[in-house]
Amino acid sequence: MENPDLRLGDIGFAGDDNVVPFEVAGLDVRGRAVQLGPLIDAILGRHDYPVPVARLLAELITLTVLLGTSLKFDGKLILQTKGDGPVDLAVADFKAPGDVRGYARFDPERLAAAEARGETGSAELLGKGILAFTIDQGEFMQRYQGIVEMKGDSLSAMAETYFRQSEQIPTLLRMAVAELLERDASGRTRHSWRAGGLVVQFLPQAPQRMRLPDLPGGDLPEGVEAPETGEDDAWAEARALVETIDASELTDPDVGAERLLYRLFNEHGVRVFEPAPVADKCSCSREKLAGILSGFSAEEIRDSIEDGHISVTCEFCSTAYSFAPAEFGV
Repeated sequence: MENPDLRLGDIGFAGDDNVVPFEVAGLDVRGRAVQLGPLIDAILGRHDYPVPVARLLAELITLTVLLGTSLKFDGKLILQTKGDGPVDLAVADFKAPGDVRGYARFDPERLAAAEARGETGSAELLGKGILAFTIDQGEFMQRYQGIVEMKGDSLSAMAETYFRQSEQIPTLLRMAVAELLERDASGRTRHSWRAGGLVVQFLPQAPQRMRLPDLPGGDLPEGVEAPETGEDDAWAEARALVETIDASELTDPDVGAERLLYRLFNEHGVRVFEPAPVADKCSCSREKLAGILSGFSAEEIRDSIEDGHISVTCEFCSTAYSFAPAEFGV
């Protein structure tokens, strides 16, 4: 819904860690925009990742936030990369309505070698493998998973391929990550992370207008024919406008998501809706981990004991949990 407190001509600003849904009726496109500040800084800060890994994970989290806030049910969206590169695993998940977490695993030696060669792009860090999109609607519902081969020079390109092939929805994605160095009141330098992103999708009422040249026919309704060649004019214009985005516009707090959307689409009547807040919040708990450990054999429990107790640290939020062996009958 639109903000009733704004007067005609005013532009409201959702600020950091709020996803801004929008539509441009004149171009038949819808999407979401976001700038992540404290959320992304907290997640990356607690792990102290090397810069290339931090940037990669920040992009994956941004992508997950942009897509996860479209969920219309109390479920979870999980994005996971698995490849043969220096960063062999990266995971980000979004739990409705707005809990976000992320984690990356990497080989320090291979990463150092890649940095020495200047190979720190997303595709180079991930290598060959898959990008999986998993939607979990709860324990009584079957999971849905879509998988796409990691091709392209960025996570944006990989995700666009997924939407083109699996969802058959023309999609544009732009993401950026920035490091900020600021001085506090005492003159000390403070480092922080920011990230931002934009997803735009072509959703006209006439389904045949959504067909892309490389996907003739597809799953169109009976009797509806796809265009022979070329791209819909409205989608071509939307693409041209999105391609004008500078990376700094996605992360600069002085620009803001609404200001960027206005710059891009004001001539076509962009409309923004109530922002959706997102937060750095892990779903781990002592009870969940105790349940997992309860499934271990007595021998496995004994092998896990160190200094008289069992210690488990969450890979996502780094929270440490301690258990007494007696809790599991050992």
